[in-house]
Amino acid sequence: MTESGTILMGDEEAIKASYAEMNAIPVDWDLSDKPVEPLRKTQTTLGGETTISGPGTFMGKAMRTITLAPSNLEGWWLDRADLPNSLPIRVGIANVWTTGQIVSNIVLRSGNPHNYVRMVEHLISLRMGMGIDNMVIKFDSGDPPLFEQGSLDVVEAIKSCGVENSEKPVNYFTVKKPITVGGTYGDFVTLAPPLNPDNPQLTIDAAINFNTALGQQRIIFPVCKELTEMASVARTNTSNAKVWYCRTIGKLFADVRNLGYNKKNVSIAGKKRYINEPRLVHEGKALEAVWHRSVLDLLAAIALIPNGQFVGHIKSYKAGHRLDCELMKQLYLNEMLVPLDEYLKGVE
Repeated sequence: MTESGTILMGDEEAIKASYAEMNAIPVDWDLSDKPVEPLRKTQTTLGGETTISGPGTFMGKAMRTITLAPSNLEGWWLDRADLPNSLPIRVGIANVWTTGQIVSNIVLRSGNPHNYVRMVEHLISLRMGMGIDNMVIKFDSGDPPLFEQGSLDVVEAIKSCGVENSEKPVNYFTVKKPITVGGTYGDFVTLAPPLNPDNPQLTIDAAINFNTALGQQRIIFPVCKELTEMASVARTNTSNAKVWYCRTIGKLFADVRNLGYNKKNVSIAGKKRYINEPRLVHEGKALEAVWHRSVLDLLAAIALIPNGQFVGHIKSYKAGHRLDCELMKQLYLNEMLVPLDEYLKGVE
């Protein structure tokens, strides 16, 4: 079996070439030996409720508010408080509406076409790293706040609420063998079983490769609270060319016209240098873009497994929301998920 395993979508030869390309990229930060807590046994929810506000993501001149609250329902739920007759939207692959056209983002919707929330990835990704299984996020519109500190405001809000444990067991899932989806831009994502069956964890090997100052970046790490909090400051990155597009031709499109992006809440890279100061510098190299890709984008797709947590190893190269969500869809269409306990019994 090749490293990519079973290919559920994409061209096999192109994926092999992309694997070789990624494997040739040096690892900028290898945290694979970082000790992490064993998997939790029982489900959790928030111990309290809190509210945070910020400028709108798609309506930057308007203030938007979200409330994080405990839930007796399993999973994460998005509740449009401004649509009182609409049911909460469960965070799950079945409720993905689109991954955006001009502005790449995950949009979740349920029932009424007005009952949607855009740019949910920077919120729901935290389901994978903050140790909270069940929660409801209440919105005052379909446009969430955009914070200057990435998702750190949300992380701190979750921490301020505390944790309440229940007696319900956590459901863990994995895959029996590596599975891969490939895109049309040399991009791919692979899900594989846990690297260490004796101490199963969720681990990530992610790399990006841009023709801008971002260049090539690669990190390997286990998903845990400490690294989730550290990486939560990573902002969405964009090119200087796209900034000029948004300021000119982009004004013709509703999704772009009122974007709340600015030099404080977005990382901007020119061809040879950053336009604003990058974050998450390690040994002299800015790794903000690859941390954002790994923790706040890729894990948002993994959070779309609605009834449990994924445990295994993920390898991602040059991918984005569209391919991430396609992977999750193919995962269910091909019935590839298995209970972790079942997999571990087979490798004893």
